[in-house]
Amino acid sequence: MLLAVLTISDRCSAGQMTDTAGPAVVALLRGTWPEAEIDTALLPDDEDAIAAALEELGRKGAALVLTAGGSGLGPRDRTPEATRRVIDREAPGLAEAMRANGAERNAFAWLSRGVAGLRGKTLIVNLPGSKRGAEESLEAILPLLRHGLEVVAGGQNHP
Repeated sequence: MLLAVLTISDRCSAGQMTDTAGPAVVALLRGTWPEAEIDTALLPDDEDAIAAALEELGRKGAALVLTAGGSGLGPRDRTPEATRRVIDREAPGLAEAMRANGAERNAFAWLSRGVAGLRGKTLIVNLPGSKRGAEESLEAILPLLRHGLEVVAGGQNHP
């Protein structure tokens, strides 16, 4: 199974800051899917570049693409817009679950604009850009992702 983690950050992609969110997300994925191949990339906050990367990962057959960053209220935060450009169907419950979980500890979680949805058989989920926010958000939805990926792949085992 191919999984991917895209860190979306002007500063990280330019080498001005170290990416901590992406490696934290990869570690959580490895704990859940140790056999998976995991692609990673650092991208600037550029809507066209993000959309192109998401499309390419879909063509490569990625089952899951997680983005970390670019989902806030900043003027260059365009990850949700890029994601909406490429998905066929939204999965709004995943984003709602992440925001609700995060808001239990930090009210600013409600400001996240992250989205989730499918491009063909590729599930794309926008995580926050901070290490803590990305980890907590992913931990909140990991059980949902396991089941969701099984269903997307053609499994009919509904609990």
